[in-house]
Amino acid sequence: MKETTDFERFMQARTRAADAYVDGDATLLAAMTAQTSPATFFGPHGAFVTGAQDVRARYEKDSHNFAPGGKDDLEILQSGASGDLAYWVGFQRATANLRGKSEPVPMTLRVTEIFRRESGAWKLVHRHAEMISE
Repeated sequence: MKETTDFERFMQARTRAADAYVDGDATLLAAMTAQTSPATFFGPHGAFVTGAQDVRARYEKDSHNFAPGGKDDLEILQSGASGDLAYWVGFQRATANLRGKSEPVPMTLRVTEIFRRESGAWKLVHRHAEMISE
């Protein structure tokens, strides 16, 4: 299945974007985030953002909480692609260097992300991330 293989390659890039984000760099994530609305972000502390521009701006703002040297892993429990829609669900586990903290902070998020094709490329249109206890 062409769309599955294409999406699997995209998810390798998504993993690299998550790694960069935990190092404080939202550039790769911004490049794969929807350029046109609708787009949504349900953040780990209960806040939410709607609209493609506002979602990208929030990702950029939040990335500044992270300092270089963090580690990140996406544990994908399920993923799939069909037509112009794709998704993955699972866990994002990180040991993050947060600005203002002297020690690395472990984080585990339960994540759902939904993607759609824009101009032939997969773009993140919805992220729901929720902190969970270890």
